[in-house]
Amino acid sequence: MNLLQTIESELLAARERKSVDVRPGDTVKVWVRIQEGDKSRLQAFEGTVISIHNKGFRSTFTVRKVSSGVGVERIFPASSPNVAKIDVMARHKVRRAKLTFLREVQGKAARLKPILKK
Repeated sequence: MNLLQTIESELLAARERKSVDVRPGDTVKVWVRIQEGDKSRLQAFEGTVISIHNKGFRSTFTVRKVSSGVGVERIFPASSPNVAKIDVMARHKVRRAKLTFLREVQGKAARLKPILKK
């Protein structure tokens, strides 16, 4: 194993300790640390996970929300220290890994079928 793979495996093990199971179709609230001058605060970004890019330690997930009629997407590194926590608000039944079709639809067409807990 070369040096990069060794470092990546150590970082991946550290990330799995604070891992949250996020899947496409989940409505999540991502708490992000924002640095403003010398002060730091937490800001929430709530939306639907439309894709996940699994690359070990470099994994990312894309969250989409509609704010004032404008679609906003943010890509979050799963192992970033700026991501304080991820709250899963709801899970939805989806039949594909990438939900990019949500970019074109709006209103009732953009609804996803919820998974009911038993």
